[in-house]
Amino acid sequence: MGARQSGARCKDKGLPGRGVLRGRQKFSPWDDALLSGRDPRCLLKRGLRHVSFSLVTKGMTDAPDFLWSLSEVQKLNLSHNQLRALPPEVGKLTRLVVLNLCGNRLKTLPREVSLLQSLKVLFVHMNCLTELPAELSACRNLEVLSLSHNFLSQLPASLADLSRLRKLNLSHNRFAHIPVCVFSLRELDFLHVGSNRLENIAESIQCLASLQIFIAESNNIHTFPRSLCLLTSLELLNLNNNDIQTLPEELYLLCRLARIAWNPMDKGLHISHNPLSKPLPELLEGGLEMLFSYLKDKKHT
Repeated sequence: MGARQSGARCKDKGLPGRGVLRGRQKFSPWDDALLSGRDPRCLLKRGLRHVSFSLVTKGMTDAPDFLWSLSEVQKLNLSHNQLRALPPEVGKLTRLVVLNLCGNRLKTLPREVSLLQSLKVLFVHMNCLTELPAELSACRNLEVLSLSHNFLSQLPASLADLSRLRKLNLSHNRFAHIPVCVFSLRELDFLHVGSNRLENIAESIQCLASLQIFIAESNNIHTFPRSLCLLTSLELLNLNNNDIQTLPEELYLLCRLARIAWNPMDKGLHISHNPLSKPLPELLEGGLEMLFSYLKDKKHT
């Protein structure tokens, strides 16, 4: 559903309810600032920790030029517009810590994103991305990267250099396998690869020893790899809606999984809507302890 919505956003010439400026119609604070000749810096919000600037749902197809002169801005929100490209001038905002570009029509990011050395959080979900620049790997302080609801089928190998990345969302894209560079991101504690085209999970998943949340629902995964059982920090493992028939005997090693989870928001093991062989469906109804006990006995017989 999300991918189709993203596709529609890329094709539509305009979105209903998003007006454009006509004459001197009062439309937004940033427009008023320009028309009255005031310095746009007067619209900066100065909090206790960050200087922020927001232009959300303005119907913009291009970001205003004055934006790139606001060198002090640390949090920039341009979400839910109609931006088709981000200009190279974004590289001038070297103090950026948070950049929110979600809900636009971007197909890629400029190479100059590499100049954002202070960037920690980058939201680019719900766009039209088909590729990412290899230069993104220069953002070595990046901790959160959201790329969901795009058209990505691969990532640059250089992203393996994002050694501080903790949260990565690749859901609702076109990945046929988890990109190899992901397995080098040893600090990841959250990885979402749901709603892609995965048919397996590589054994290299065991390299992500810090993972606490791993979501791979709604793919076409055929086997539950034993290597997943080595990720003993997992508190939420979601493999719902796949093609899994058996469970590894080592599953009991995932001792931080508290329960068989049915609510999407709950921690625990999510394994519903898979063609599990008997007696696994009945054991799941009895709870995680019963399942673990069965798998342990099976391993030692």
